[in-house]
Amino acid sequence: MNEEGHDALYQPIELPCGVVLKNRLAKAAMSDSLGDGCGNPTDAQLRLYERWAHGGVAVSIIGEVQGNPNFAEKPGNLVLNAHSNLSRFEALARTGSTNGAQLWLQLGHAGAMAYPPISTPKGPSAIDLPGLTCAALSRSEILDLPGDFAHTAIMAKRLGFGGVEIHAAHGFLLSQFLSPLFNRRNDDYGGGISARMRIVLEVVDEVRQVVGPDYPVAIKLNASDQLDGGFQEDEALTLIDALDGTGIDLIDISGGTYFPGAKSASDSAGSGPYFTEFARKARLQTQKPLMVTGGFKTRDQATSAVSGGAADLIGLARALVLDPSLPNAWQGEAGGNPQFPRFTSRPEGGVTAWYTMRLTQLSEDRETSEVQDISTAIGAYEARDARRAKIWKSCFGA
Repeated sequence: MNEEGHDALYQPIELPCGVVLKNRLAKAAMSDSLGDGCGNPTDAQLRLYERWAHGGVAVSIIGEVQGNPNFAEKPGNLVLNAHSNLSRFEALARTGSTNGAQLWLQLGHAGAMAYPPISTPKGPSAIDLPGLTCAALSRSEILDLPGDFAHTAIMAKRLGFGGVEIHAAHGFLLSQFLSPLFNRRNDDYGGGISARMRIVLEVVDEVRQVVGPDYPVAIKLNASDQLDGGFQEDEALTLIDALDGTGIDLIDISGGTYFPGAKSASDSAGSGPYFTEFARKARLQTQKPLMVTGGFKTRDQATSAVSGGAADLIGLARALVLDPSLPNAWQGEAGGNPQFPRFTSRPEGGVTAWYTMRLTQLSEDRETSEVQDISTAIGAYEARDARRAKIWKSCFGA
Protein backbone atom coordinates (compact mmCIF):
# COMPACT_ATOMS: atom_id res chain seq x y z
CA MET A 1 0.00 0.00 0.00
CA ASN A 2 1.40 3.41 -0.93
CA GLU A 3 2.04 6.25 1.50
CA GLU A 4 -1.11 8.08 0.44
CA GLY A 5 -3.18 5.05 1.43
CA HIS A 6 -1.73 5.14 4.93
CA ASP A 7 -3.00 8.69 5.40
CA ALA A 8 -6.29 7.16 6.60
CA LEU A 9 -4.58 6.44 9.93
CA TYR A 10 -3.66 10.08 10.42
CA GLN A 11 -6.99 11.78 9.86
CA PRO A 12 -8.57 13.37 12.95
CA ILE A 13 -11.86 11.99 14.23
CA GLU A 14 -14.52 13.87 16.18
CA LEU A 15 -16.32 11.86 18.85
CA PRO A 16 -20.05 12.39 19.48
CA CYS A 17 -19.24 14.48 22.58
CA GLY A 18 -17.29 16.93 20.39
CA VAL A 19 -13.75 15.96 21.42
CA VAL A 20 -11.38 15.51 18.48
CA LEU A 21 -8.70 12.80 18.45
CA LYS A 22 -5.70 13.71 16.32
CA ASN A 23 -5.39 10.36 14.52
CA ARG A 24 -6.80 6.82 14.45
CA LEU A 25 -4.21 5.02 16.61
CA ALA A 26 -4.87 4.30 20.28
CA LYS A 27 -2.86 2.62 22.99
CA ALA A 28 -5.40 0.05 24.16
CA ALA A 29 -5.84 -0.63 27.86
CA MET A 30 -3.33 -3.00 29.41
CA SER A 31 -2.60 -3.84 33.03
CA ASP A 32 0.83 -2.29 33.28
CA SER A 33 1.23 -3.33 36.96
CA LEU A 34 3.21 -0.19 37.69
CA GLY A 35 1.23 1.18 40.63
CA ASP A 36 3.07 1.64 43.92
CA GLY A 37 1.15 -1.09 45.76
CA CYS A 38 -1.08 1.49 47.47
CA GLY A 39 -2.96 2.26 44.27
CA ASN A 40 -1.03 5.40 43.31
CA PRO A 41 0.91 6.20 40.12
CA THR A 42 4.69 5.87 40.15
CA ASP A 43 7.37 7.81 38.32
CA ALA A 44 7.83 4.77 36.09
CA GLN A 45 4.17 4.90 35.12
CA LEU A 46 4.40 8.60 34.31
CA ARG A 47 7.39 7.94 32.10
CA LEU A 48 5.68 5.08 30.28
CA TYR A 49 2.64 7.15 29.29
CA GLU A 50 4.87 10.08 28.40
CA ARG A 51 6.72 7.82 25.97
CA TRP A 52 3.49 6.69 24.34
CA ALA A 53 2.27 10.29 24.06
CA HIS A 54 5.49 11.39 22.38
CA GLY A 55 5.34 8.26 20.22
CA GLY A 56 2.33 9.68 18.42
CA VAL A 57 -0.82 7.96 19.73
CA ALA A 58 -4.09 9.89 19.71
CA VAL A 59 -5.16 8.40 23.04
CA SER A 60 -3.74 6.07 25.68
CA ILE A 61 -6.05 4.12 27.98
CA ILE A 62 -4.78 3.09 31.42
CA GLY A 63 -5.93 -0.44 32.19
CA GLU A 64 -7.99 -1.46 35.21
CA VAL A 65 -8.20 1.62 37.42
CA GLN A 66 -10.19 0.55 40.46
CA GLY A 67 -12.61 2.63 42.43
CA ASN A 68 -12.78 0.00 45.17
CA PRO A 69 -9.59 -1.70 46.42
CA ASN A 70 -11.56 -4.78 47.51
CA PHE A 71 -12.01 -5.99 43.92
CA ALA A 72 -8.61 -5.37 42.33
CA GLU A 73 -7.24 -7.43 39.49
CA LYS A 74 -3.61 -7.13 40.61
CA PRO A 75 -1.63 -5.33 43.35
CA GLY A 76 -0.09 -3.08 40.70
CA ASN A 77 -3.50 -1.60 39.80
CA LEU A 78 -4.30 2.04 40.39
CA VAL A 79 -7.06 2.89 42.87
CA LEU A 80 -8.81 6.21 42.46
CA ASN A 81 -11.03 7.29 45.32
CA ALA A 82 -11.12 9.91 48.07
CA HIS A 83 -8.13 8.30 49.83
CA SER A 84 -5.84 8.34 46.80
CA ASN A 85 -2.78 10.52 46.37
CA LEU A 86 -4.55 12.91 44.03
CA SER A 87 -1.46 14.95 43.21
CA ARG A 88 0.14 11.82 41.73
CA PHE A 89 -2.92 11.22 39.57
CA GLU A 90 -2.84 14.85 38.41
CA ALA A 91 0.83 14.41 37.48
CA LEU A 92 -0.03 11.28 35.48
CA ALA A 93 -2.85 13.11 33.69
CA ARG A 94 -0.49 15.93 32.70
CA THR A 95 2.39 13.74 31.63
CA GLY A 96 0.34 11.33 29.56
CA SER A 97 -1.49 14.06 27.64
CA THR A 98 1.48 15.80 26.08
CA ASN A 99 2.08 16.05 22.32
CA GLY A 100 -1.64 16.35 21.61
CA ALA A 101 -2.44 12.93 23.07
CA GLN A 102 -5.42 12.12 25.26
CA LEU A 103 -5.07 10.02 28.42
CA TRP A 104 -8.13 8.09 29.55
CA LEU A 105 -8.75 5.88 32.57
CA GLN A 106 -10.34 2.45 32.13
CA LEU A 107 -12.85 2.02 34.95
CA GLY A 108 -12.34 -1.47 36.37
CA HIS A 109 -13.89 -3.95 38.79
CA ALA A 110 -12.48 -7.47 38.63
CA GLY A 111 -15.47 -9.15 40.28
CA ALA A 112 -14.97 -12.90 40.36
CA MET A 113 -11.45 -12.39 39.01
CA ALA A 114 -10.34 -10.18 41.89
CA TYR A 115 -6.86 -11.23 43.03
CA PRO A 116 -7.50 -13.39 46.12
CA PRO A 117 -4.40 -12.41 48.13
CA ILE A 118 -5.61 -8.80 48.27
CA SER A 119 -9.28 -8.88 47.31
CA THR A 120 -12.73 -10.29 47.99
CA PRO A 121 -13.83 -12.06 44.79
CA LYS A 122 -17.53 -11.58 44.11
CA GLY A 123 -19.43 -11.95 40.86
CA PRO A 124 -23.00 -12.02 39.57
CA SER A 125 -23.35 -15.58 40.91
CA ALA A 126 -21.37 -17.78 43.27
CA ILE A 127 -18.69 -19.85 41.54
CA ASP A 128 -16.71 -22.81 42.85
CA LEU A 129 -14.39 -24.06 40.11
CA PRO A 130 -10.76 -25.14 40.12
CA GLY A 131 -8.78 -21.90 40.26
CA LEU A 132 -11.84 -19.68 40.48
CA THR A 133 -14.04 -19.26 43.56
CA CYS A 134 -16.25 -16.33 44.42
CA ALA A 135 -19.38 -15.33 46.29
CA ALA A 136 -22.41 -13.69 44.69
CA LEU A 137 -22.98 -9.96 44.85
CA SER A 138 -26.09 -8.98 46.77
CA ARG A 139 -28.77 -7.00 45.02
CA SER A 140 -27.84 -3.90 47.01
CA GLU A 141 -24.21 -4.27 45.93
CA ILE A 142 -25.34 -4.46 42.30
CA LEU A 143 -27.49 -1.37 42.68
CA ASP A 144 -24.43 0.49 44.02
CA LEU A 145 -22.30 -0.31 40.96
CA PRO A 146 -23.45 2.51 38.62
CA GLY A 147 -22.75 5.09 41.30
CA ASP A 148 -19.38 3.55 42.08
CA PHE A 149 -18.27 3.70 38.44
CA ALA A 150 -19.65 7.22 38.11
CA HIS A 151 -17.77 8.42 41.20
CA THR A 152 -14.45 7.26 39.72
CA ALA A 153 -15.34 8.84 36.38
CA ILE A 154 -16.06 12.27 37.82
CA MET A 155 -12.83 12.16 39.82
CA ALA A 156 -10.95 11.33 36.60
CA LYS A 157 -12.48 14.35 34.90
CA ARG A 158 -11.67 16.69 37.79
CA LEU A 159 -8.06 15.50 37.91
CA GLY A 160 -7.47 16.28 34.25
CA PHE A 161 -7.82 12.93 32.49
CA GLY A 162 -9.24 13.32 29.00
CA GLY A 163 -11.90 10.61 29.20
CA VAL A 164 -12.89 7.24 30.63
CA GLU A 165 -13.51 3.75 29.30
CA ILE A 166 -15.94 1.39 31.04
CA HIS A 167 -14.42 -2.11 31.13
CA ALA A 168 -17.05 -4.69 30.13
CA ALA A 169 -14.74 -7.20 28.45
CA HIS A 170 -12.18 -9.94 29.12
CA GLY A 171 -14.08 -11.64 31.93
CA PHE A 172 -14.07 -8.78 34.42
CA LEU A 173 -17.21 -7.92 36.39
CA LEU A 174 -19.45 -6.32 33.77
CA SER A 175 -18.35 -8.99 31.30
CA GLN A 176 -19.32 -11.60 33.90
CA PHE A 177 -22.82 -10.15 34.03
CA LEU A 178 -23.09 -10.54 30.26
CA SER A 179 -22.08 -14.21 30.26
CA PRO A 180 -24.70 -16.91 30.91
CA LEU A 181 -21.87 -19.12 32.19
CA PHE A 182 -21.14 -16.79 35.09
CA ASN A 183 -24.45 -14.96 35.51
CA ARG A 184 -27.07 -17.42 36.72
CA ARG A 185 -29.15 -14.95 38.65
CA ASN A 186 -32.92 -15.35 38.64
CA ASP A 187 -33.73 -11.69 39.28
CA ASP A 188 -33.91 -8.83 36.77
CA TYR A 189 -30.11 -8.87 36.35
CA GLY A 190 -29.98 -12.44 35.06
CA GLY A 191 -31.63 -14.62 32.43
CA GLY A 192 -31.88 -13.43 28.83
CA ILE A 193 -29.48 -10.97 27.29
CA SER A 194 -31.81 -8.01 27.92
CA ALA A 195 -31.54 -8.68 31.68
CA ARG A 196 -27.86 -9.62 31.68
CA MET A 197 -26.91 -6.37 29.95
CA ARG A 198 -29.06 -4.23 32.23
CA ILE A 199 -26.27 -3.34 34.66
CA VAL A 200 -23.98 -2.38 31.78
CA LEU A 201 -26.51 0.10 30.43
CA GLU A 202 -27.16 1.46 33.92
CA VAL A 203 -23.43 2.06 34.44
CA VAL A 204 -23.17 3.82 31.06
CA ASP A 205 -26.11 6.08 31.84
CA GLU A 206 -24.88 7.00 35.33
CA VAL A 207 -21.34 7.76 34.14
CA ARG A 208 -22.65 9.96 31.33
CA GLN A 209 -24.94 11.80 33.71
CA VAL A 210 -22.19 12.79 36.13
CA VAL A 211 -19.47 13.74 33.61
CA GLY A 212 -21.78 15.77 31.37
CA PRO A 213 -22.29 15.74 27.61
CA ASP A 214 -18.88 16.95 26.44
CA TYR A 215 -16.58 14.41 28.10
CA PRO A 216 -15.50 11.21 26.29
CA VAL A 217 -17.03 8.00 27.61
CA ALA A 218 -16.02 4.76 25.88
CA ILE A 219 -16.85 1.13 26.58
CA LYS A 220 -14.83 -2.02 25.95
CA LEU A 221 -16.83 -5.10 24.92
CA ASN A 222 -16.13 -8.66 23.89
CA ALA A 223 -17.22 -9.79 20.46
CA SER A 224 -17.53 -13.07 22.35
CA ASP A 225 -15.86 -14.49 25.43
CA GLN A 226 -14.68 -17.49 23.36
CA LEU A 227 -16.12 -20.00 25.83
CA ASP A 228 -18.66 -22.69 24.98
CA GLY A 229 -22.00 -21.58 26.38
CA GLY A 230 -20.72 -18.11 27.15
CA PHE A 231 -21.35 -14.63 25.73
CA GLN A 232 -21.74 -14.97 21.97
CA GLU A 233 -21.61 -12.69 18.95
CA ASP A 234 -25.37 -12.39 18.49
CA GLU A 235 -25.70 -11.22 22.10
CA ALA A 236 -22.84 -8.75 21.63
CA LEU A 237 -24.64 -7.29 18.62
CA THR A 238 -27.83 -6.94 20.68
CA LEU A 239 -25.88 -4.99 23.30
CA ILE A 240 -24.25 -2.79 20.65
CA ASP A 241 -27.67 -2.01 19.22
CA ALA A 242 -28.81 -0.92 22.70
CA LEU A 243 -25.67 1.19 23.21
CA ASP A 244 -26.48 3.11 20.05
CA GLY A 245 -29.20 4.88 22.01
CA THR A 246 -26.93 5.89 24.90
CA GLY A 247 -24.37 8.62 25.48
CA ILE A 248 -21.40 6.38 24.63
CA ASP A 249 -18.77 8.03 22.41
CA LEU A 250 -16.76 4.98 21.38
CA ILE A 251 -17.25 1.21 21.39
CA ASP A 252 -13.95 -0.66 21.78
CA ILE A 253 -14.31 -4.22 20.45
CA SER A 254 -12.10 -7.00 21.76
CA GLY A 255 -12.70 -10.57 22.94
CA GLY A 256 -11.70 -13.53 25.10
CA THR A 257 -11.37 -13.83 28.86
CA TYR A 258 -8.66 -14.23 31.47
CA PHE A 259 -10.48 -16.90 33.45
CA PRO A 260 -8.11 -19.71 34.52
CA GLY A 261 -7.73 -22.19 31.69
CA ALA A 262 -9.68 -20.09 29.17
CA LYS A 263 -8.26 -19.18 25.79
CA SER A 264 -7.05 -15.60 25.57
CA ALA A 265 -7.25 -13.96 22.16
CA SER A 266 -4.12 -11.94 22.94
CA ASP A 267 -2.11 -15.10 23.56
CA SER A 268 -2.93 -16.41 20.11
CA ALA A 269 0.01 -17.20 17.88
CA GLY A 270 -1.96 -16.11 14.81
CA SER A 271 -1.15 -13.16 12.59
CA GLY A 272 -4.32 -11.20 13.50
CA PRO A 273 -6.30 -8.96 13.50
CA TYR A 274 -8.93 -10.85 15.45
CA PHE A 275 -12.19 -8.89 15.43
CA THR A 276 -12.52 -6.89 12.21
CA GLU A 277 -15.19 -9.16 10.74
CA PHE A 278 -17.30 -8.81 13.86
CA ALA A 279 -16.81 -5.04 13.69
CA ARG A 280 -18.31 -5.03 10.19
CA LYS A 281 -21.43 -6.66 11.63
CA ALA A 282 -21.47 -4.14 14.47
CA ARG A 283 -21.48 -1.33 11.89
CA LEU A 284 -24.99 -2.39 10.95
CA GLN A 285 -26.17 -1.94 14.56
CA THR A 286 -24.72 1.42 15.53
CA GLN A 287 -23.65 4.85 14.35
CA LYS A 288 -21.15 5.13 17.22
CA PRO A 289 -17.44 5.20 16.39
CA LEU A 290 -15.84 1.76 16.65
CA MET A 291 -12.37 0.93 17.90
CA VAL A 292 -11.06 -2.57 17.17
CA THR A 293 -8.41 -3.97 19.49
CA GLY A 294 -6.50 -7.21 19.07
CA GLY A 295 -3.92 -8.70 16.73
CA PHE A 296 -2.86 -5.66 14.69
CA LYS A 297 0.78 -6.24 13.85
CA THR A 298 1.41 -4.23 10.67
CA ARG A 299 0.67 -0.80 9.26
CA ASP A 300 -1.15 -2.34 6.30
CA GLN A 301 -3.51 -4.24 8.62
CA ALA A 302 -4.38 -1.08 10.53
CA THR A 303 -4.82 0.98 7.38
CA SER A 304 -7.03 -1.63 5.76
CA ALA A 305 -9.35 -1.78 8.78
CA VAL A 306 -9.82 2.01 8.82
CA SER A 307 -9.97 2.69 5.08
CA GLY A 308 -12.21 -0.35 4.57
CA GLY A 309 -14.73 0.87 7.12
CA ALA A 310 -14.37 -1.85 9.74
CA ALA A 311 -12.91 0.48 12.36
CA ASP A 312 -12.70 4.17 13.13
CA LEU A 313 -9.77 3.65 15.52
CA ILE A 314 -7.21 0.90 15.93
CA GLY A 315 -6.37 -0.29 19.41
CA LEU A 316 -2.72 -1.25 19.70
CA ALA A 317 -1.34 -2.94 22.80
CA ARG A 318 1.57 -5.36 22.41
CA ALA A 319 2.76 -3.63 19.24
CA LEU A 320 3.26 -0.46 21.29
CA VAL A 321 5.07 -2.41 23.99
CA LEU A 322 7.59 -3.47 21.36
CA ASP A 323 7.82 0.02 19.85
CA PRO A 324 6.31 2.92 21.84
CA SER A 325 6.96 5.27 18.90
CA LEU A 326 5.16 3.10 16.37
CA PRO A 327 2.57 5.73 15.31
CA ASN A 328 5.38 8.12 14.40
CA ALA A 329 7.21 5.33 12.57
CA TRP A 330 4.13 4.36 10.59
CA GLN A 331 3.60 7.96 9.55
CA GLY A 332 7.11 8.16 8.14
CA GLU A 333 8.19 6.90 4.77
CA ALA A 334 9.81 3.77 6.19
CA GLY A 335 6.69 2.69 8.08
CA GLY A 336 8.51 -0.12 9.84
CA ASN A 337 6.53 -2.83 11.65
CA PRO A 338 7.50 -4.17 15.08
CA GLN A 339 9.28 -7.51 15.30
CA PHE A 340 7.15 -9.75 17.49
CA PRO A 341 9.10 -12.27 19.58
CA ARG A 342 8.76 -15.98 18.92
CA PHE A 343 8.50 -18.07 22.06
CA THR A 344 9.52 -21.72 22.11
CA SER A 345 6.93 -22.39 24.82
CA ARG A 346 3.76 -20.51 25.76
CA PRO A 347 2.70 -21.55 29.29
CA GLU A 348 -0.60 -20.16 30.54
CA GLY A 349 -0.15 -16.50 31.40
CA GLY A 350 3.44 -16.54 30.23
CA VAL A 351 3.09 -14.25 27.24
CA THR A 352 1.17 -11.73 29.33
CA ALA A 353 3.93 -11.85 31.96
CA TRP A 354 6.59 -11.30 29.29
CA TYR A 355 4.89 -8.21 27.89
CA THR A 356 4.17 -6.85 31.37
CA MET A 357 7.84 -7.05 32.30
CA ARG A 358 8.71 -5.44 28.98
CA LEU A 359 6.49 -2.52 30.03
CA THR A 360 8.65 -2.18 33.13
CA GLN A 361 11.72 -1.93 30.92
CA LEU A 362 10.07 0.78 28.81
CA SER A 363 9.07 2.75 31.89
CA GLU A 364 12.68 2.75 33.07
CA ASP A 365 14.18 3.48 29.63
CA ARG A 366 16.17 0.26 29.64
CA GLU A 367 14.55 -1.85 26.93
CA THR A 368 16.83 -3.90 24.69
CA SER A 369 16.37 -6.01 21.58
CA GLU A 370 17.11 -9.13 23.60
CA VAL A 371 14.11 -11.43 24.11
CA GLN A 372 13.93 -12.36 27.77
CA ASP A 373 13.28 -16.02 28.54
CA ILE A 374 9.57 -16.44 29.23
CA SER A 375 10.10 -18.47 32.41
CA THR A 376 12.35 -15.70 33.75
CA ALA A 377 9.62 -13.18 32.97
CA ILE A 378 7.02 -15.27 34.81
CA GLY A 379 9.27 -15.52 37.85
CA ALA A 380 9.90 -11.77 37.95
CA TYR A 381 6.21 -11.00 37.41
CA GLU A 382 5.04 -13.29 40.20
CA ALA A 383 7.73 -12.12 42.61
CA ARG A 384 6.75 -8.49 42.07
CA ASP A 385 3.06 -9.32 42.62
CA ALA A 386 3.98 -11.02 45.90
CA ARG A 387 5.98 -7.99 47.08
CA ARG A 388 3.23 -5.56 46.15
CA ALA A 389 0.53 -7.73 47.72
CA LYS A 390 2.23 -7.17 51.07
CA ILE A 391 2.27 -3.42 50.49
CA TRP A 392 -1.38 -3.50 49.38
CA LYS A 393 -2.46 -5.24 52.57
CA SER A 394 -0.64 -2.70 54.69
CA CYS A 395 -2.41 0.12 52.83
CA PHE A 396 -5.91 -1.31 52.50
CA GLY A 397 -6.09 -4.12 55.04
CA ALA A 398 -6.28 -7.85 54.43
